[in-house]
Amino acid sequence: MPETSAHSQARPAATVRFRAGRFEAAMRDLPAEVAVAVSVNGSTHAVMMATPADLPDLALGLALNEGIAANPAEIERLDVEATEVGIDCRLWLTPERAAGYVARKRQMTGPVGCGLCGVESLELAARALPTVAGRLAIGPEVIVAAMDAMGDEQRLGRRTRAAHAAAFATANGELVVVREDVGRHNALDKVAGHLASAGIDPAGGFLVLTSRVSVELIQKAAMMGCGLLAAVSVPTLLAVGEAERAGITLVAVVRGEEFEVFTHPGRIAGASALPSLG
Repeated sequence: MPETSAHSQARPAATVRFRAGRFEAAMRDLPAEVAVAVSVNGSTHAVMMATPADLPDLALGLALNEGIAANPAEIERLDVEATEVGIDCRLWLTPERAAGYVARKRQMTGPVGCGLCGVESLELAARALPTVAGRLAIGPEVIVAAMDAMGDEQRLGRRTRAAHAAAFATANGELVVVREDVGRHNALDKVAGHLASAGIDPAGGFLVLTSRVSVELIQKAAMMGCGLLAAVSVPTLLAVGEAERAGITLVAVVRGEEFEVFTHPGRIAGASALPSLG
């Protein structure tokens, strides 16, 4: 069974911290994120991005909550195996339960929780991404201003306290579009759709998000061709690695006038003078 120790669940990563008007090198612990597949009698049921801990509980709970099995006794065996691209949780039903089970895969085109639920193979969770060119150059105050401005536009969020927001801002921090949704992935997709329909090049500005940064959000930014993403919360280790490979500047923990830069600091004035994060 794959390791699920505290070390595998979170590890320190280098960051450039902006506080009290200056940049400084720092470290921060980031949660791990891996592709986890759940299969039933050899057929993939779901693939999700998850923290690599308590995976037998995850697989069993999913099986019970989705009616694959009525109780744990109907699961004959549960194997958890690491692969090159993720972790496979393999459920095997008893012959009696298997006889009445109709294999089905999730078909979730607009997931609320994990943007990769419904992907039919672990390989799709580790897909190759385009490298984003580094044309953007902005000051720290622009990131702070855009995050503040997005907060003013979160009407659904203020009303319900249950919606994420995503926005696209120009290089001077002016918001072009703000979209809200109960799913953070959905909100970003809405922004991408607006930019595409309006003929706006995402390379000319940056994305602003209210959520933590998981790998799917980096993948979406790369596919959009947007070179800078700023978020209010912390990224996962996998998101940082993906942003590094895709050439994306990942800014996170944007709180008031403070934030941290995890990858490619050269797009932000003042941050590029610090030692490389790599």
